[in-house]
Amino acid sequence: MGQDSKLSGRRDFLKGAATVAAVGALGASTLFKSCSRGRTTAVMPEFLDQAPDGRVLKAGIIGCGYRAIGAAINFLNAGNGLEVTALGDVFENRLNHCRQELNERFDVEIADENCFIGFDAYEKVIDSDVDIVILATPPFFRPLHFEAAVRARKHVFMEKPVAVDPVGARSIMASARMADAAGLKVVTGTQRRHQRDYLSTYAHIKNGIIGDIVGANCYWNQSRLWHVNRQQGWDDMTAMLRDWVNWCWLSGDHIVEQHMHNIDVINWFTGKHPVKAVGFGARHRRITGDQYDFFSVDYIYDDKTHMHSMCRQIDECSNNVSEYIVGTEGASNCQNTIINHKGETIWSFEYPLDEEGQPSRREMKSPYDQEIINLVDAIRSNKPLNEAEACAVSTMVAIMGRISAYTGQEVTWEQMMNSGMRLGPSEPAFGPVNIRAEIPVPGSA
Repeated sequence: MGQDSKLSGRRDFLKGAATVAAVGALGASTLFKSCSRGRTTAVMPEFLDQAPDGRVLKAGIIGCGYRAIGAAINFLNAGNGLEVTALGDVFENRLNHCRQELNERFDVEIADENCFIGFDAYEKVIDSDVDIVILATPPFFRPLHFEAAVRARKHVFMEKPVAVDPVGARSIMASARMADAAGLKVVTGTQRRHQRDYLSTYAHIKNGIIGDIVGANCYWNQSRLWHVNRQQGWDDMTAMLRDWVNWCWLSGDHIVEQHMHNIDVINWFTGKHPVKAVGFGARHRRITGDQYDFFSVDYIYDDKTHMHSMCRQIDECSNNVSEYIVGTEGASNCQNTIINHKGETIWSFEYPLDEEGQPSRREMKSPYDQEIINLVDAIRSNKPLNEAEACAVSTMVAIMGRISAYTGQEVTWEQMMNSGMRLGPSEPAFGPVNIRAEIPVPGSA
């Protein structure tokens, strides 16, 4: 097959995957109806507050940090007949902490023979008679673990992002196709796609309330994240894994690890992804690792429209975590409000009322619970649900922006789909790691 044919096939695959992702994003029970004039109308799904009863489903957790504990709690809260039966991590103390939390909160007893330590722990969890695997390691490991889970015919909940480099993102895309062929259900931790106010806004915009989308902005500007200083006796791998959120090869940098949430919302609402990126960024305050403190990226679509993406992790600055899209007839924050071009609100989401009769977001079902409820519902009701491809696309868009900022060059989607860039060691193991804290310099990286 020639290079042009390969690229054409990839583009066709992504278009088809985007259609599946759009349906899955609205929940397993969403329908898209065609009007007489050929227009597609989005219909809001019925939201379940609890997954339907069914056969017992056992989950194994791979990566036992705080997010894994949260996902396990969401899973156990999702309905009846749900069990966590296996744990795996490279660090014994993290596994023990997760084990203790589940025991204290849910009286869950996980047998010693189902607790696995080491870089091969993921294989042992997958092989331990579980139905679902929860992937919550640093993102570097996600492509390998997801492929193994799919080959073993396991349903998956995996945290975002799903890769740190182009090779990993394309691996997720390939594994997503295998998951579809096997009838597996996959949810990816992009919880806004399961959040009731976002979904309601999405349905209205898909129905044409703001006309054609002509531009977008997205932001994740916040204070600095945590870091862990290297301690005496730690080897390179231990130090990096303990401090993973500050190393590009483990996290993808914060434009990928965190900001891809907002990028994903714009991809979801527009129904497509940018085809090129021109960005910049720098490091001013971070004290460990090799990442930037901020990014600003101009993303360009195939129809020449633009999205401005901005993210920052620095203390004592103006913060903003949001999305914004502009159409020919109005605009929206994507979450709960739609305005016309006069600035007048033409629709807003009606939140449940609190005890004092006031609208309250806290009274609404948590999207972290909802995404697991939807996953269990899809498994027990055999409904199509696979978010892996959509998340891989959003991850790749974030990687495209990161590479542009690191190099100072325009980077295209076509380059990403053909790039051989692979970060990190080929076979992770405790001991020395030949990766140093070298900060990329645009124009020379």
